[in-house]
Amino acid sequence: MSEAWIIVLRKACKINSQAAVATQIGMSPAVVNQVLKGTYNGRLDNVQKRVEGALMGITVDCPVIGDIPLNRCIENQSRPFAATNPLRVMLHRACKTCRNNRNTGGSDE
Repeated sequence: MSEAWIIVLRKACKINSQAAVATQIGMSPAVVNQVLKGTYNGRLDNVQKRVEGALMGITVDCPVIGDIPLNRCIENQSRPFAATNPLRVMLHRACKTCRNNRNTGGSDE
């Protein structure tokens, strides 16, 4: 667990509470706690990307919005389709084949 994102997560939790950091990265406090203890059984790559975006300033090029933080990209991918919001419609279509898609890696479904 000596990866840079874990170190950044630990430092952020020393400055703020685990709950505050969890809110900042869009995860639950329990997830943050388990990641720090090394007992998290979920997708560490998802937590890593959220930490890199929210705490480390890593950005990606969104084909719809442009340059955005990596954690915002993950959040947009997780949002359900909403036909009433033109931006969400464009994001839903673009995310399916985007190279930044965490589930498909940009391949067609």
